[in-house]
Amino acid sequence: MSITKQDLTHHLSDTMGLTAKDGAALINAMFDTIRTTLASGEDVKLSGFGNFTLHEKRARPGRNPKTNEPVEIKARRVVTFRASQLVKERC
Repeated sequence: MSITKQDLTHHLSDTMGLTAKDGAALINAMFDTIRTTLASGEDVKLSGFGNFTLHEKRARPGRNPKTNEPVEIKARRVVTFRASQLVKERC
């Protein structure tokens, strides 16, 4: 099961009494803040939920699965998520 922004918005509307528009604005602001913080190179820690961290991956050899030709996979930054102990226990 996956949860969408719309699911989060409806949950806020039901539990907090926010309008759908206000709930959507809150959810979008939260994700924008997480995105901006990660883009600036900082980690994001949400107490009781988990951590979003950036990892630098170096360039490495790979291959094109269609043609089997060797190609270089470029260096990049990736975001990883590690769930908190509380979330792990509930799952």
